[in-house]
Amino acid sequence: MLSIKDLLSDTFQLFYPHTCNGCGSDLLNKKNLLCLRCISELPYTDFAIHENNLIEKIFRGRLSIKAAFSEFYFEKNELIQHLIHQLKYNNNKEIGIYLGEITGNSILKSNRFGNIDIMIPLPLNVIKEFKRGYNQAEIICRGINNSTQIPVIINNVIRYRATETQTRKHRSQRWENVESGFIVKDPSALTGKHILLVDDVITTGATIEACGQEIIKIPGTSLSIAVLAHASK
Repeated sequence: MLSIKDLLSDTFQLFYPHTCNGCGSDLLNKKNLLCLRCISELPYTDFAIHENNLIEKIFRGRLSIKAAFSEFYFEKNELIQHLIHQLKYNNNKEIGIYLGEITGNSILKSNRFGNIDIMIPLPLNVIKEFKRGYNQAEIICRGINNSTQIPVIINNVIRYRATETQTRKHRSQRWENVESGFIVKDPSALTGKHILLVDDVITTGATIEACGQEIIKIPGTSLSIAVLAHASK
């Protein structure tokens, strides 16, 4: 026999259906954001448990890091692009937190990220963040924190120079576009820390490299990187 709570839940679902953020199908469990089919179709990389993965190769000879990974492959016109677009442009912070939690679970399962002290979301330029209303990398950090309890530090590393969009630039142009675009306001807060720098999508790694170079200037710091998705050039 259905309880009053179950009846109310079913009635609410009838008039205000809780749908999958991926395919739009109705979900039976209101706590889920993706249906089982969409969850199974997410393009996982398993990079978190593998050394010398594609993300670490991006930074070889360019940026001194301890470990790096992307949780997913970025595929155009596929589910992961849709979800990241929802996060960045449609104010869907819930899906960013959800994907961050998945990323955090991968960190917990890996033996390569066990001594992270703090997380820093890759900062946006203040004008861009004001227009969007939030930094998507910070939302991802909140999800990772839900899974790992790793503290998040915001507004210490800042992006002080507006840059053009990176989408259609090749590697050298991307570097010129972001070079010297970051500063650390309070280096003492990061001294001696193993820092996880977090972003949504990586292609050439130029923006993360520019930010990371400023961080590792601080005495005793070490750097690792986590991103939601890796996009081919």
